[in-house]
Amino acid sequence: MKFKEAVTYDDMLMVPQYSDIQSRSEVDISSELGRGKVLELPVIASPMDTVSEDRMAIAMNNAGGMAILHRYNTVEEQAKMAQHAIQKTDWSGNVAAAVGVTGDYMRRAEALVAVGVDTLCVDVAHGHHLLMKEALKNLREEYGKDIHIMAGNVCTLEGVNDLADWGADSIRCNIGGGSICSTRVVTGHGLPGLQTIFDCARTDRDVAIIADGGIRNSGDIVKALAAGADFVMCGSLLAGTAESPGSLINNGHGPVKEYRGMASKDAQLSWRSKSSTPEGVASYIPFKGNVKTILDDLEGGIKSGLSYSGARNLEELRHKVEWARQTSAGAGESGTHIFSLVKTRAK
Repeated sequence: MKFKEAVTYDDMLMVPQYSDIQSRSEVDISSELGRGKVLELPVIASPMDTVSEDRMAIAMNNAGGMAILHRYNTVEEQAKMAQHAIQKTDWSGNVAAAVGVTGDYMRRAEALVAVGVDTLCVDVAHGHHLLMKEALKNLREEYGKDIHIMAGNVCTLEGVNDLADWGADSIRCNIGGGSICSTRVVTGHGLPGLQTIFDCARTDRDVAIIADGGIRNSGDIVKALAAGADFVMCGSLLAGTAESPGSLINNGHGPVKEYRGMASKDAQLSWRSKSSTPEGVASYIPFKGNVKTILDDLEGGIKSGLSYSGARNLEELRHKVEWARQTSAGAGESGTHIFSLVKTRAK
């Protein structure tokens, strides 16, 4: 039996190299989503009902990134969110919203495009599927090249190539691995996040690769970009902020907000009044304040990451990067561990 070894973000480090970069201002982390659509910050907020509605879309756009307005509502509610965000911001052709692959997805797309949405995210858990093929074909026949189509999720080179051939401009890459996703446990399928990007970025198709899932910090973002991703998609990093949907709840230890996977039982019951086999969980996340603070920190960390490889842009980073595999002890050493030392000595 043949099997492949697969690595995730904690398995790998990038080796520091000589750098003549004297300021983060010299580093350009902009990336192209496709056909001239460039984002100054290569971060996209996930289309989840506890992450991305109009307030998050506005904040992400103002920071140079993008949010995908979630689809777990009525067509009219989603179109109204999109319209509100467009009225509040100078979007410069940067409006994105999600649709599915069954049911009302064509009517939803029509309503979104009518209010100015120019990026549709075909949002399903297993994107390498016949229904995705049919949805991409139908959307391309209806809108031609007038809209950008993002699709996913997949975790193989074959999946990327097929979705590109079916009509996708950008592709979300990862199956499982998110902080509230249990797909790999429930189904036994998936690949570690960094390996997914190593594999998917080998495509020769003209598509943008989006690392979606398992991103916990700016270091993971730099690794994903160095491995070949053009963007990262984030959920938990941006959840629990003032701009994420939901009310503040005091759980006795401080303010929190709900954060849930869209395949969790809670989410399924909420948006379609029934639940099939859950592939996610629902939880709470401490309130983090304004998302701008988080995005500023991520931007600074990404730029610092490039400078450690002596790279002034993402293309240079991918050309210069040198990878090293670390042991599990090395992964433990890589994180801050003063608190465990203090606790051990206190005993």
